[in-house]
Amino acid sequence: MTTALAPSSALSAADRCDRCGAQAYVRVTLTSGGELLFCAHHGREHSDKLRNIAVTIHDETGRLDAAPAAVAPEDER
Repeated sequence: MTTALAPSSALSAADRCDRCGAQAYVRVTLTSGGELLFCAHHGREHSDKLRNIAVTIHDETGRLDAAPAAVAPEDER
């Protein structure tokens, strides 16, 4: 029998950190089969421990460094 993991879907604004409720940017799939979501802060804070119990860590914290979309000035809309 072969087991394959489906790729993680992108995290959205609806995904919330299990520690503080902020937007989640890190999804951790545990060896036990569970899943944890963390904001960037808590993902960094617990990263050493999470690596020991994770099957996969899906990290989207790089999105925080991305430039925001340009918005036209009020008089150009």
